[in-house]
This record gives sequence, C-alpha cells and structure tokens, in this order.
Amino acid sequence: MLASVVNYTARQFARAIVMPNLNPPVTTMAAADAYRSRITAALDPGIKFTPLMTCYLTDSIDPSEIARGFTAGVFTACKLYPAHATTNSSFGVTNVENIYPVLETLQRIGMPLLVHGEVTDKHVDVFDREAVFIDKILSQLIVRFPALKVVFEHITTSEAAAFVESGPATLAATITPHHLDINRNAMFEGGIRPHFYCLPVAKREHHRLALRRAAVSGSPKFFLGTDSAPHAIGAKESACGCAGIFNAPHAIESYAKTFEEEGALDRLEAFASEHGPRFYGLALNSERIVLERAAQSVPQRLSAADTEIVPFHAGSALAWRFAGLAP
Repeated sequence: MLASVVNYTARQFARAIVMPNLNPPVTTMAAADAYRSRITAALDPGIKFTPLMTCYLTDSIDPSEIARGFTAGVFTACKLYPAHATTNSSFGVTNVENIYPVLETLQRIGMPLLVHGEVTDKHVDVFDREAVFIDKILSQLIVRFPALKVVFEHITTSEAAAFVESGPATLAATITPHHLDINRNAMFEGGIRPHFYCLPVAKREHHRLALRRAAVSGSPKFFLGTDSAPHAIGAKESACGCAGIFNAPHAIESYAKTFEEEGALDRLEAFASEHGPRFYGLALNSERIVLERAAQSVPQRLSAADTEIVPFHAGSALAWRFAGLAP
C-alpha cells in the first residue's frame, strides 16, 4: 500500500509530518529510521520529499530514547494518542499522567507534542469527545507544562478553534481539508457513507464554519495538516468501516477551494507553507508550487497495489489543479 500512495503526498508537499500509528507503532529510533527508509524507497524518481518522523507515545516509553532521537534528527515530534481513540491506537496512553516524565523532557529539549484530542470514555458522546478532552486534559496540560510546544491535530470543533486562538503562543492546531469541506451530514446522505467517516468525526455545520474562519484568519496558530488516511475499499465498506479519508491526491486543491469560497486566497500560502514550519522552528521551503485555475474531475476510485481506494471529492469537479513546481 505505501508504494501506491506515498507519491500523492510527495508530489504536492516537499515534506510531511509522518504519523507513527503503524502496527506495531513507531516507538524507537530504529523503527523510525526503518519507516523513513521505506518511504524514501517508494518515491518516484526525481521527487524530492522529506519525511519528518514522529514517535508514538506509550505509558512506558523511555524519555531518554525520545531525547536521543530528537537530538539525532530522527524524531521531529512525539504523538499522543489516547488509547483506542483511532486507528492503531491500542498501544496509546491510558492516562496522560503516565507520561508526565516524557512531557517534562519534551518541554526541556523543545520537542513538539502532537495531540489526537479526544477522550475515549464510552459514556461521552462521540461528537463531544474533543470538547471534553479540552476541558479535562488539554487545558490542564498546557498549564502544567507552559513551555511545551503543543499541536492540537486535526481539530473539528468551534471549542477547539477558540481554545487554540486564545491560548499561549506555544499552542497551535492543524485543520484538514475534509473538516473544512464537510459536516457530519455527509456520512448519512442517501445511506451510510463510510468514505466520509474519519476520527475525529466531522461535526455539526456551525463547527465547520468555525474551522473555516480559523483557517482563513491569517493567525499563525492554524496551519495545514491533511491527516490523509488511505484505506482500501474493502476496509471502508465493511463491518468495521475503518476511520480515515484519503485526501492526499487533491489536498492542496481542496484547500484552495475553501480559501477561494471564503475570499481568502491571499492567505492560503501562509496557512499551507509558512505557519507550520515557523511553529516547528523549521526553515521555509525555497521551492514553490503552481496552482492553476483549471477544472478537473476527481476519479471515483484509484488503484492501489492489488486494491482500490476512494479519494476525497470522488466523482466531483474541482476548480483548481496542481501544476507542479514553479520554474
């Protein structure tokens, strides 16, 4: 599967934060190095792409391994998955207090913490789990570790957008193209629509509009993060209905669609290419891409290894087209 999908991301983006929720997860420098090698080996000839590797946090992970990996340039960040919150998160953190020594290390060395922000208590409504996570966990975490850089990944609610905007400079958030484009109705139009199912799940319309306002606001606290997840049709159209939306083939065009609809195309470049690197302390890319106003139809399915994947916007027309690198 990796060789079939990695170039969709690599052709549009010079680098990407690579999430560690494999099975088994990426918890060591050796595992991260091996995964990075598999990614680079799968790139098409002539494509320049830098995978930025992350470390999967567990209750018992060794802070010294993380620090060594960060110092050596193997790890760019750590990822906190509450146990059982999403795909391949069964090894995740059961109680954030279990990783306080890790968070103290991250704060000391300046290594960002990336957060999947949902509680997993079965008594909390699935549509409320992000807001409850803010109240019960994240609000306390940023007070306890005031110098820790935190990226609230793939936010989905007005509460998250407001929390990040009002928070300290050490707190930022990514927003996906699909959470900017769909609300929860998309999963139920004309029946169950599993290809619109992801975690965190899409929310009500007023949350989507709040995300759009945040994305186009120009605030450096919000930046691009696709959370693209390639699941085969058989895995999506099944009893499990695996969570994830494969938006990589047309991610930048989807963002352009949103920014144009909001009258903010002049702010797309900063959202896509500047805010994120500056938060991470990375240099901006020197090369530029070209987006053309040229209609294109998104195919219903894409071949991937010995299966097929349904891409985001399948069967729809997009007004923008990625035209490659600028000369």
